[in-house]
Amino acid sequence: MNAGTIDAMSVKTETFDIAEEPAADVGGVGLVTLYAPEGTIVPAAIAVLPTHALVIGREPPPGGLALPLASVSRVHARVALRGAEITVEDLESRNGTLVNGVKVERAFLEHGDELRVGEVVFKVVGAEIERFLDAAVTVAAAASAPASALEALHGGVSMARVRHEILRIAGADLSVLVLGETGTGKELVARALHEASGRPGRLSTVNCAAIPATLLESELFGYKRGAFTGADRDRIGIVKSADGGTLFLDEIGDMPLEAQAKLLRMLETRQVTPLGSYVAEPVDVRIVCATHRPLMRFVREDRFRADLFARINGHTIELPPLRERKEDLVLLTRLFLAQAGASSMRVTPAFMIGLVSYDWPFNVRELEAAIKRAVALAQGPLDEEHLPTAAVAAMKELRSGGADATGSSSSTIGASSKTNAARGVAPSEQVLRALLERHAGNVAALARELGKDRVQIHRWLKRYELSPGDFRSP
Repeated sequence: MNAGTIDAMSVKTETFDIAEEPAADVGGVGLVTLYAPEGTIVPAAIAVLPTHALVIGREPPPGGLALPLASVSRVHARVALRGAEITVEDLESRNGTLVNGVKVERAFLEHGDELRVGEVVFKVVGAEIERFLDAAVTVAAAASAPASALEALHGGVSMARVRHEILRIAGADLSVLVLGETGTGKELVARALHEASGRPGRLSTVNCAAIPATLLESELFGYKRGAFTGADRDRIGIVKSADGGTLFLDEIGDMPLEAQAKLLRMLETRQVTPLGSYVAEPVDVRIVCATHRPLMRFVREDRFRADLFARINGHTIELPPLRERKEDLVLLTRLFLAQAGASSMRVTPAFMIGLVSYDWPFNVRELEAAIKRAVALAQGPLDEEHLPTAAVAAMKELRSGGADATGSSSSTIGASSKTNAARGVAPSEQVLRALLERHAGNVAALARELGKDRVQIHRWLKRYELSPGDFRSP
């Protein structure tokens, strides 16, 4: 098969009502296309119905998913929904069916698992597959510079929810806390909030982790001449510079406790007092904070003030890590190729499958650096040899782990241990009961402890007929 310029996935922005936790009904199961070679017509998403198993192959029976590729057998695999379980069965295919890089005969599928059939890679979606069904795989024109910070939050369905949430609360008089791992785009969210708010002042940014604790107060609130040695003139602080606009406090989880107390006072009084002055000055700022730290745990450990947390947490926006939205990899790769001046550069299936196989711990920022490095090194099409070292290592480990791995009717293969080729079995009913009791029925907290998506937690609860409400305090 000839390698070609990759396709990109464009997803229509929709309006969503965002709940704190998904409902216990976890219907709407399906597959989302992460990657397919150019010229292969594959739906962006396809539902798996309880009444009809989905057969995937080069020439599947009516109602199946046709993948016209030489790497796909005539009838390759069957995906079915049986009660609360999603299963896959290899139909004696020539190249095998892989779940998270492991060849399986039969396996349970869980939300977020990656299913590979030939050179096509899918993500298993355990709920709300309907959100993806309107997406379309298109040949993208060369990406241009975004017209706004909101448009710079590139992505499909997951980022559409973030963009809508920003628009929904941009004009409100609320402090916003942006949570997300390193490289997920927290500063872009702050810029988008400021632009969409219409506030006339500027966006001022301070990295709380980069400024020494001894200087943080003077940087935030400014100082008067003579306040300390070297203060030979008055200096306006970052907070005052944002008057009428937005103050973005990045990595607020690293702010020293003493500075937290003074920030809290500013938020309560809407006044700042520069060092060396006794006169408070009024200030009108909208506060946006960001961190990758576990602030709730820091509050419990007295490493972050509970009263300050309550002040900054007027509304929370959580950014998904790249490993949870790999359906955006094609779009983002296309974008970064264009930004590197390589819009027409060809990309092989091996390169894209390598990108999909890797979990990108430093998220979009890491992907951008990897694409730009690959463009600089490549003399021709981007191929496996141009992948970052960590992605190559992940592929090799998957291959070595998958060579002897076979599934059985009772096997459960999953996503959270891709680098070890296969994940362990789901928690037992007793373990889930203990966790529900520990977290008083809070599914979100339970999901964070297990490192799972809340959708998967709900599937497990349904399997054991457990209700979170039974564990909540009156």
